[in-house]
Amino acid sequence: MKTTQELQQIATQVRRDILRMTTNAQSGHPGGSLGTADWFVAMNFNIMDFEPKNFTMSGEGEDMFFVSQGHITPVIYSTMARRGYFPVDELKTFRKFGTRLQGHPSTEHGLPGIRMASGSLGQGMSVGIGAALGKKMTSDSHLVYTMHGDGELQEGQIWEAAMFAGAKHVDNLIATIDYNRQQIDGTVDQVMDLGNLQAKFESFMWKVVVIAGGNDMQQVLDGMAKAKALTGQGSPVCVILHTQMGYGVDFMQDTNKYHGAVLSADDLPKALAQLPETLGDF
Repeated sequence: MKTTQELQQIATQVRRDILRMTTNAQSGHPGGSLGTADWFVAMNFNIMDFEPKNFTMSGEGEDMFFVSQGHITPVIYSTMARRGYFPVDELKTFRKFGTRLQGHPSTEHGLPGIRMASGSLGQGMSVGIGAALGKKMTSDSHLVYTMHGDGELQEGQIWEAAMFAGAKHVDNLIATIDYNRQQIDGTVDQVMDLGNLQAKFESFMWKVVVIAGGNDMQQVLDGMAKAKALTGQGSPVCVILHTQMGYGVDFMQDTNKYHGAVLSADDLPKALAQLPETLGDF
């Protein structure tokens, strides 16, 4: 277990990794990756029960994790590398043809830590439910976690899956929504207003935890601990995680500009100056 300060230092380094990876590749999705860095670090270092060296596709005897909005691979890969799934130096290969670190998660090359290809939005909750039901069938007490973008909730399959999970009492599942209110074409409210998310999930028989400060490490830790405490009570758990897209770099925050656009070589040093190196760059 890491202290809150140690987790914050890791998250800062992860943000540096995200910017350097996407700028080097001149491709990728830095905005959502920066916004969810605190959550990914908290989950991988303190919340979830797993051991990278023992990774299996079946996930037997450990917590399982599925990222549904697969375009945020910069934060996925950086956190995985910093946690020990593969060498940190491999981050240099991000989005290069034929490598393991593709723009969206790929199972083709057997990258440890990746159990589904999630380039198409809307599918992660269905996969997570299947994994959670599988754990119930084998009496595995570990949990299944999923992560979703708020814009992704405009996909109909999400709500069919949510209805199923509530009706079938899939109470070993925790689904987190990255609620940054931004998507590639504008704000979520402008594209398709989601309304009252908490009320919607509760109406589908889910328990809901709201983390107001999704970029505050202690709030993330406390909120996810609360979510874990609600499992096993007959209902799936939804975490509504309020984050800022682009968090950590002032000129990238709270705008959809960097949802799928990367920094120029000239802007990269300005951004990195706001994120002190803590663990060593790749």
